[in-house]
Amino acid sequence: MSVTIGLFYVFSAIMLLAAFRVITARNPIHAVLYLVLTFFQAAMIWMLLKAEFLSITLVLVYVGAVMVLFLFVVMMMDINLEKLGQGFWKHFPLAALVGVVIALEMSAVLMGGFRAVEDPAAVGASAGLSNTKELGKLLYSQYLYPLEVAAGILLVAMIAAIALTLRARKDSRFVSPSDQVRVRAKDRLQVISVMATKSAVATQKADVSQPESKT
Repeated sequence: MSVTIGLFYVFSAIMLLAAFRVITARNPIHAVLYLVLTFFQAAMIWMLLKAEFLSITLVLVYVGAVMVLFLFVVMMMDINLEKLGQGFWKHFPLAALVGVVIALEMSAVLMGGFRAVEDPAAVGASAGLSNTKELGKLLYSQYLYPLEVAAGILLVAMIAAIALTLRARKDSRFVSPSDQVRVRAKDRLQVISVMATKSAVATQKADVSQPESKT
């Protein structure tokens, strides 16, 4: 057994254990952390398959962005663990049946791919190619318009999410930036002339030194 096959079995075992802990962990935060570990192991398996672009994309997008967002949401929510576990055994048979069907389908697809015989000439021709470079060429040439449409949809979704969550709070002090730019010095500072005043001690001494008037 080669080193690559040994690492594949190690990463696969850790990924299966982490995926099982995702659905069995009672703490939602622990479940999210186990899901992060599952994504890391999947990324390492893709690295063994020489799919470097997909591996780095999985780590950056899912682990670095999506799962961090999930972790913050789970930590900010007040989740009742007792209500979360209610009805688990009631729906367990249906969930187990769906899981077995998915496992059988994945096994059929994977075993069919393992039994496929590759052409040695094709393997030798593609040995010096970079899958990331070829994917970039294909993405920005043949699929350029679908990529721009997807980027436009994501931009609209981001603007809509900001517009929906933006609320005008009454307890916050807001100053318009245009008013700040147009402000002048005389609008901020005003000089007021006041009459000179005497100190209280000096006034009291002056009153004592004056003789009382005879009536």
